[in-house]
Amino acid sequence: MTIVYPLTRHARLDDIFAITAKRPVTVASFLADVANLAATLPHHRYLFNLCDDRYRFTVAFAAALVRQQISLMPPSNTAGVLSGIAAGYDDLYAIHDGTPPAIQMPAFAYPDHNASVQPATTMPSFPDAQPAVTLFTSGSTGQPAPHLKSWGSLVRSSIAAGNSLGVDRLRGATVIGTVPQQHSYGIESTVMLALQHGLVLHHARPFYPSDVIACVEAAPAPRIIITTPVHLRAVLTESGQMPNADLIVSATAPLSPQLAIEAEKRFNAPLLEIYGCSEAGAVAVRRTVENDEWCCIEGAALRQDGEGTWAAGAAVEREVMLNDVIELHSASRFHLHGRLADLVNIAGKRTSLAHLNYHLNSIEGVRDGVFVMPDENDSGTTRLMAFVVAPDLTADTILAALRARIDPAFLPRPIRMIDALPRNVLGKLSREAVDQLADRKAV
Repeated sequence: MTIVYPLTRHARLDDIFAITAKRPVTVASFLADVANLAATLPHHRYLFNLCDDRYRFTVAFAAALVRQQISLMPPSNTAGVLSGIAAGYDDLYAIHDGTPPAIQMPAFAYPDHNASVQPATTMPSFPDAQPAVTLFTSGSTGQPAPHLKSWGSLVRSSIAAGNSLGVDRLRGATVIGTVPQQHSYGIESTVMLALQHGLVLHHARPFYPSDVIACVEAAPAPRIIITTPVHLRAVLTESGQMPNADLIVSATAPLSPQLAIEAEKRFNAPLLEIYGCSEAGAVAVRRTVENDEWCCIEGAALRQDGEGTWAAGAAVEREVMLNDVIELHSASRFHLHGRLADLVNIAGKRTSLAHLNYHLNSIEGVRDGVFVMPDENDSGTTRLMAFVVAPDLTADTILAALRARIDPAFLPRPIRMIDALPRNVLGKLSREAVDQLADRKAV
């Protein structure tokens, strides 16, 4: 017997599904928009969904499911990334809502007027095993790698993560995301969370701190903010009273307890972190102000062997190895100690770049900073360097603060003061960007 899952789990067709730039959209109108767009999409097997507007992205994503097309989710829209991915897919086109793809390829513009004559009255459902999306890693440790996800795995992951986040107590909440929906965290925590938990999707992706604050303030309560540590830190630099939220969710990098405490206080809302990856989706959650231990979402479990740590469960497409250093306490509880690729061994002493970055960014006055492990020098030794954004501090002041926090073997030489780190829209630093930064400063 084939298992099928509905496109949405809203209770009524006249429930509000989304807030767009023009008006609230009911579930019935959303389904009609999906049907209309599906009828006009080109005949291809794959598509780049490049829509910036989150509502239009969701309509295009659902229309592609109706047509049994697989949505490719590039980590960025740059020509290099798009061309690299497109080389592996022959039957491919792009859908966009204003900005065509940066490479030459078949492109379809989201129609300006996609209003239906008759509202939809039936709910589409899709088979558990139907291929839905191919997510690509961010490239923070190398080239973006593809991971195909079925519709069933997306649904199960979203339901499990939402239950662990407690969104059922916030039925009908407005979901506001500062993250792009093309990323695994973005599509799972904004689009899929709204679809599978009866929430209201907000069409915008506010970027600047003042825009984030204004967007949250204007949204109907209850409100859920989906964000990252970098975005959250930037927002909290703004002075004045923050609008009340009902839940803050952060992912893509571990959050410092100090930042979590400030965020909860300023927004008057609990903050929960998600640990996961493109390969496995959401794996675990924690409330940072209460505990630094992670707890697996329902149905997920970890195991370890001589190769590393493996994640499995109903929400995981197949058992996958995690690229992180994990201290496992049970099948469902663990501590996270950074990425395997970030391990540092100097003079017989071991640590991780994540640990060092945590202490660097905990220094008062540091707005952003990162440790970098360059290649070995001519003498065959390695020396860490750091890039720091701290307009009111000097390199000597930062070095003195680090001496009180980390082992002397890991003190960076040199510390480079810069205006901004080349982070992507998720707040991540790609391996290429870090290498270019190190090379440029070495000249």
